[in-house]
Amino acid sequence: MSTSPQHLTVPNATPDEFRAALTQLAAGVALVTASDAGDDAGMTATSFLSVSLEPPLVLVSVREDSRMDELLSRVDRWAVSLLGEQHKAVAGRFAMKGRLSDRLLFADTPHERSELTDSPLISGALATVECRTEQRIAAGDHTLVLGRVLRARVPAPDGRPLLYFRGGYRQLG
Repeated sequence: MSTSPQHLTVPNATPDEFRAALTQLAAGVALVTASDAGDDAGMTATSFLSVSLEPPLVLVSVREDSRMDELLSRVDRWAVSLLGEQHKAVAGRFAMKGRLSDRLLFADTPHERSELTDSPLISGALATVECRTEQRIAAGDHTLVLGRVLRARVPAPDGRPLLYFRGGYRQLG
């Protein structure tokens, strides 16, 4: 009797193995923002990507039960600012776990408010994308938020991206 591939026990990578492998993948850094009645929230993300051109769709992965996950379960409009190399401090501040108030972080971060989504858009961002949630998908310890792009702008077409690689923020050589 032969053993088919479906009947083999396949091990899962450990979280440490998985994390170590994915540190080898350079990723752009984005700030995902949303607002609920003036209560602004922001989250640094390296898991933001294009899904479709027609219709224009993007996807962002947010940690399950995080403040951003909870906020995006209540509001259906949000925005993403693609960060340039000058935004390293902004990315670091919004990536801090256990921070008390995003209100204080936004007070120290130059931004404008989107009239479409009411979300903060970071000044000097390479690009901004304003979205409406199309679907939320549970995926392990994260929620995948699929968004229809309502507006996309490129205010800094010659800017240089902020990257995340091997556990730290980097710049193009």
